[in-house]
Amino acid sequence: MANIWEKLKSEQRKELCSVHKEKVKLFCKTDNQPMCVVCQSSKSHQSRELLPLEEATEEFKEELRSLLKPVQDKKKECDAVRNDYKRTLSHIQDQGVKTEKQIKAEFEKLHRFLREEERIVLKDLKLEKEEKCREMKERIEEITKEISSLSVTVQDIEQELREQDSIKFLTKILESKERVKLTLPEPQKVYPLINVGKYIGSLQYRVWKKMLTVINTAPITLDSNTAHPDLLLSEDLSTVSCHGKQQQLPRNPERFVRSVQVLALEGFTSGKHSWEVEVGNQTEWAVGVVNESINRKEAFSLIPGNGYWSVKLRDGNKNRTGDTSSKRSEPGVNMKKIRVCLDYEGGKVSFYNSENKTHIYTFTGTFTEKLYPFFSSSLMDGSKNTDPLTICPRRVTIQEDEGFVPIFKQNSYKEAPKIPKHH
Repeated sequence: MANIWEKLKSEQRKELCSVHKEKVKLFCKTDNQPMCVVCQSSKSHQSRELLPLEEATEEFKEELRSLLKPVQDKKKECDAVRNDYKRTLSHIQDQGVKTEKQIKAEFEKLHRFLREEERIVLKDLKLEKEEKCREMKERIEEITKEISSLSVTVQDIEQELREQDSIKFLTKILESKERVKLTLPEPQKVYPLINVGKYIGSLQYRVWKKMLTVINTAPITLDSNTAHPDLLLSEDLSTVSCHGKQQQLPRNPERFVRSVQVLALEGFTSGKHSWEVEVGNQTEWAVGVVNESINRKEAFSLIPGNGYWSVKLRDGNKNRTGDTSSKRSEPGVNMKKIRVCLDYEGGKVSFYNSENKTHIYTFTGTFTEKLYPFFSSSLMDGSKNTDPLTICPRRVTIQEDEGFVPIFKQNSYKEAPKIPKHH
């Protein structure tokens, strides 16, 4: 009970003016403090803006409510960002696990290849070793028999040399001489050694040349961090398809969220570059190059004015170039493989039908920023669009007369005709 009484007295003291010990009923907005009626009558407060305590309280509560709204909105925004950070953290951890698994799988392929090559070389060496050893053992056995025969002949001759009877000795001398001649053949000195150079000589180079037939030589790698959530990339980042089931991926600045596209990992600011894309039986696709600075969060027409240089297929058999007129090229021809050729300094992006090596279209202009290969796939439509877009591997040959330099063999294509520039 005493505690309650003390609390009440404390509350009452809070309501009293600390100077005049009168009940506080006013609030001075000028000094930003509560006051009593005695304070009001004092000269120091005659020119002050005063409000009844209840009115001032409501006014400031309303002001505080208006200040609370942006803070609440900012908190919601921060909560959303934190949740996005958490999803990104989970994605990074998942990326790390999957990438580590893929790295191990890729190295295991190489290890398996090398182990198999090692097994083949060691097997051949073992077979040659066994063959050469067997041959030498046979020769040792033959020469051992010959030595045994010669030993008998030596003993016989030594016995005859000990003969004291001249008539007996001379009677057998012709026979002894003939037997000696028959037992003195010239031994064949054959040394079937292992051909060590066959196995050791340029071993690493020979295995490396053979390895070129099994490794992925695609000139372009897809950047999974740019892929629209509807797109599904292969583990080796060489194929892309649109499965229509949006994945929960971070909305990082590089990622497309409206256009169903993905970029290559590497961009170009100089030089000549080319790559082939197998489009298979897809009825809707687009390939080409794009400016690095394009807005990844919006959808745009695939035309040079928007930073795109492309060819695309729409409605199953209508091939179009991504120029301002959406010009059709080869209507009715469903191309299976497209070659894209970029000449940065020359200001050209050319497209070819890889199946018959014919020219489709060439854009000309001036490039001022980094260009990235881009790929766009559409949703599956029943049995349509089941094929992915695939970056084709290059065929590798070895030019051995200039320092064993690997050459990426290119197919020859007809020179593109001169076309007016598109700006």
